[in-house]
Amino acid sequence: MTTRRPCPPAPGPLEDYATQFDSLWSSLAQRRGLRDYLQGLLLPRDRNKTLTGLAGAEPITGAQHREVQRLQWFLSESAWDHQAVNDRRVQLLCADPATAPHERGVLVIDDTGDRKDGTATAHVARQYLGSVGKTDNGIVAVTSLWADERCYWPVHAVPYTPASRLAAGDRDPGFRTKPQLAIELIHAARQANIPFRAVVADCFYGDNPGFTQALGAAKVPFVLALKPRKGTWAPADQAHTPVEAAGDLGWRGSTRPGRWRQVTRHFRDGHTERWWAADAQLGGWGPDRRLRLVVASTDPGRLPGHSTWYLLTNLPRPATRRAQQADLADIVRLYGLRNWVEQGYKQVKGELGWADFQVRSDRAIRRHWTLVACAFSFCWQAWFADQPAQPAVPDPPAVPTAARGATTTRHRGRTSRQEFVAAGTASGAGLAGPLESAAALLAVVVTSATAPAAATAA
Repeated sequence: MTTRRPCPPAPGPLEDYATQFDSLWSSLAQRRGLRDYLQGLLLPRDRNKTLTGLAGAEPITGAQHREVQRLQWFLSESAWDHQAVNDRRVQLLCADPATAPHERGVLVIDDTGDRKDGTATAHVARQYLGSVGKTDNGIVAVTSLWADERCYWPVHAVPYTPASRLAAGDRDPGFRTKPQLAIELIHAARQANIPFRAVVADCFYGDNPGFTQALGAAKVPFVLALKPRKGTWAPADQAHTPVEAAGDLGWRGSTRPGRWRQVTRHFRDGHTERWWAADAQLGGWGPDRRLRLVVASTDPGRLPGHSTWYLLTNLPRPATRRAQQADLADIVRLYGLRNWVEQGYKQVKGELGWADFQVRSDRAIRRHWTLVACAFSFCWQAWFADQPAQPAVPDPPAVPTAARGATTTRHRGRTSRQEFVAAGTASGAGLAGPLESAAALLAVVVTSATAPAAATAA
């Protein structure tokens, strides 16, 4: 057996991370491509993470530079399995005690869209894009993400192909709706032996009967949001929507709460919020039914839209009164963890170039997303290496050492914020060092994370 040729190392701890993937590559060019691609993704966000941006070449005119062409070949033409790379990434996260999943976490299902021009790129069509809040030309990915109170990381991501891109439309054998793709991602997470307390998702999935039925048939616990005015059949004198069901819970004020129970949400900056939660009755949903409707709000009297949740869950209701209150607090905690997916999109899109790819094939797009997920997972490794051991409910972390040279900018009409910039150039690399800002990439997000578990829900 021929000895492998040594690969030029990546800077600092990125080399240790990349080495764990080396057995998946068949050539020196592929191993080098992985290191260079990850370095480019981790660079400070001075420009889009296109191939010329990743290679540090001039936009447009530098497209024919040999380093750009080398990354183009690695992403589009080289023979490697993106699924095997993603599996290895997930295995590394599961093996690390700092990021290992456990049964109090959640599996968040969501989808995200980004603008893309034309129709030559795979999966691109005119469709609803959540990132812009309207129908536009672009690409949509359905994603799964594991999260607890301390960290979160992407598990899988698959592109959604609109019916307009298929020969037989929505009757095409290859057509999958977003909820159907989501079910496949949940099964993939279970096959990867990723534990979770429940699947959580927003009302797009909670309002889909096929999605909830598939989860029930697979015996997957879930906590899903519902639209406040999602109608259901019921006798004329009973509630017909979740908001009407919430109005029947007997709220007369904090001293006469009716069926509402007080729960406390704890946030990472140290503050707490008083919420109220209750089991409601709506049609075939109820506290003693297979599916429960749980309403949570900061103000049960007014039910403000921005701080009221209508949640459908198949988690069983405990028998005792005290256990029921703890159960309600836990359901509120579980759905509160869904906020991580929004934070994740901000990071992979705002810093790591999730939507900056300039390739057209399905395979190349999936590879790019896989490598972005690898870069993001490395950031967590760098974060935990830079931070001391933290309890389950940590204090807001200090600014990482690498980011202490950050400058504070103030804009008219905005609060002050930290701008993290590269500390210098990587030794011998000729590029602004990506590793100096790897931990800083997550610093702001971690400090503004979703609420950790309430003590009463343990």
